[in-house]
Amino acid sequence: MTGLETTSAGLDERRKRNLYRAWHRGMREMDLLLGPFAEATLATMTDEELEQFEVLLEIPDQDFYTYITGAVAVPDERRNAVYDRFVAFHGNLPAQK
Repeated sequence: MTGLETTSAGLDERRKRNLYRAWHRGMREMDLLLGPFAEATLATMTDEELEQFEVLLEIPDQDFYTYITGAVAVPDERRNAVYDRFVAFHGNLPAQK
């Protein structure tokens, strides 16, 4: 997998930017987790969901990775409906604390 599997054509600028950010995190593991989720969901996200997704994109990779591996509990201020949707999307992530 080398990055974007689908085109960003048809997405508004905000969604295009978030799609790019999801695939270009800095830590490849996070690219491979956030990128496919963004591809599958960004086009249909509401403005509120986009805001929640942008909160997730602000989390440093190392922190985010510890949350999704279950090593550290997700702080309440970072957990939102889109985070829960992300976990469900990947179904095989360790149980969340």
